Amino acid sequence: MRIRKNLAALVSAAALALTLQTTTAPGASAASGCWYSGSHWWCNNLAGAPVYGYKDLARFYADSSRVVGYMYSNPSWFECRYDGGQPDEYVGGPHPYRWEWTEADNGQWGWMKDTAIGSETNPLPACWQMADRTQRHTGRD
Repeated sequence: MRIRKNLAALVSAAALALTLQTTTAPGASAASGCWYSGSHWWCNNLAGAPVYGYKDLARFYADSSRVVGYMYSNPSWFECRYDGGQPDEYVGGPHPYRWEWTEADNGQWGWMKDTAIGSETNPLPACWQMADRTQRHTGRD
C-alpha cells in the first residue's frame, strides 16, 4: 500500500513537472544584427515607423515632437546611430536613448527610434565616429 502511494505521488510530480516545462515561455533570443551591404547599413525595422526631425542646424539631435516622414520599407538602410541622454531623447528598449540617422521614404532625412528597429543596432557606426561629420548625409546633397 505504501509503495502504491509513493508511486502515485511520483507519477503526479512527474506529470506536474512535464506540464510546467511545456507551458513556460521559451527563452528570449538575441536579435540578429544590422548588416553592411552596398555602401549602406541595413536593419529590419517596423514598416510604417516614423522618422523624426532634428533640433539643431548640425542635425545631430533628434526632435521627437516633429515627424518628417515614414519608413514603409523593411529592411531599410541607416547611416549611423546616436546614443543621447537627454530626457526628451528617451525611447526605451535595450538602448533607451538610441536613435538612427536615415532617409525616410519621402526623401526627408531624420532620426528613427531604436525601438522601431528589430535588428541589433550595435554594428552601426556611431555618428560621432564618422571621420568627417560632413560625410554623413544632411539632406543638402
